[in-house]
Amino acid sequence: MAYSRLRRSSDQRKALLRDLVTDLILNGQIETTLAKAKELKRLADKMVTLGKTNTLASRRQAASFIRFEKDTEGNFAVQKLFNDIAPKFANRNGGYTRVIKTGFRRGDSAPLAIVAFVE
Repeated sequence: MAYSRLRRSSDQRKALLRDLVTDLILNGQIETTLAKAKELKRLADKMVTLGKTNTLASRRQAASFIRFEKDTEGNFAVQKLFNDIAPKFANRNGGYTRVIKTGFRRGDSAPLAIVAFVE
């Protein structure tokens, strides 16, 4: 997969994107910089597509990317993706997330954005 480099080495970039996807699944929306948000949108949409397939192979593929973390109810991120998020998008063919620009960060004027699942 070709990612934006995000000024990181490949292992740091992969870890960052895994954390962002996991947090998005657990929380429903997150705020980050615009460049990270655009990369996150691509990966989150792919995870929802895997969730819609709902086979053992797709669960393993998603579990190899998503972190092994729990939400407040005690559900793991992979369980939440396959049981709660993916069924909501059963009749939708793509575009499961949206990026909303929110302004600029105070310290370094980096453009900020919110990434959230479409209702």
